Amino acid sequence: MTTTATTGGSVSEFPSPPDSHTTGAPSPAKTPAPRRRRWFTVSGTVGPLGIGITMLWLSIIVLLPLAALTVTSFEDGISGFWDAVTSPTALASLRVTVTVSIVVALINVVMGTLIAWVLVRDEFPGKRVVNALIDLPFALPTIVASIVLLSLYGPNSPIHVQLNATQPGLVVALAFVTLPFVVRSVQPVLIELDRDVEQAAASLGADNWTIFRKVVLPTLLPAIIGGAGLAFARAIGEYGSVVLIGGNIPRETQVTSQYIQQQIEIDRPVNAAAVSVALLAIAFVTLLVLRILASRSQRREEQSA
Repeated sequence: MTTTATTGGSVSEFPSPPDSHTTGAPSPAKTPAPRRRRWFTVSGTVGPLGIGITMLWLSIIVLLPLAALTVTSFEDGISGFWDAVTSPTALASLRVTVTVSIVVALINVVMGTLIAWVLVRDEFPGKRVVNALIDLPFALPTIVASIVLLSLYGPNSPIHVQLNATQPGLVVALAFVTLPFVVRSVQPVLIELDRDVEQAAASLGADNWTIFRKVVLPTLLPAIIGGAGLAFARAIGEYGSVVLIGGNIPRETQVTSQYIQQQIEIDRPVNAAAVSVALLAIAFVTLLVLRILASRSQRREEQSA
């Protein structure tokens, strides 16, 4: 587009400035108006309201009960707390509980990893049924498990195996209720595991055990440790599954949860609270140590990848 101008009787033409509407040139950008902060904007984060609700709920459900339990345990002072925790019967129940829980956790590490491997890598009739049965201890009341185990391994055992009022009976009962923890921790990691690395190792001449130990196990180790920690923490606080088959024999098969109930029944709530705090501390320290080990193992695996 040109513009005609007359100067001294002569006509000259010169181009006019381009029009942004006709040439398609971008118009100057407008500064967006500041957006007001919204409490319920979908942005991938919960915002201060969600954080506040979360902390309030955790305080009501977890922190306040634990604080009340701790205060009760020290009603007789530090010496009273120490005497309650270190009494011979309390120490014996703690020893039985921790020992049996460690054995159960180790059993679950082996059997849980094997079951997860079979469910992920193998195909067989009834696989879906077996996969569903793994979660049965989560849904089944633990007292029902104790009744079933007592019927199977009690004095009138149909298979002539008597485990009633024995520590092996405690192991069987606790292994039943803690089995899903390792299986469900390892299973998703196995599903996401890249099998090309295993095939490459096999093509280089590695046998199955070497492939599992050098390739698969380092990847599964954080999940195995996490599942074992959850199984141990569940086992030391279990009550329903051992209440019948355990026999509740002091210093032999009496677990700490049964000892705590006994202290409440004889009107010693401070002793019960003190032993409960000790049991809680054992579970917390165990989970913390296992979480650190799992994090280090995962970090080491990421660095070597």
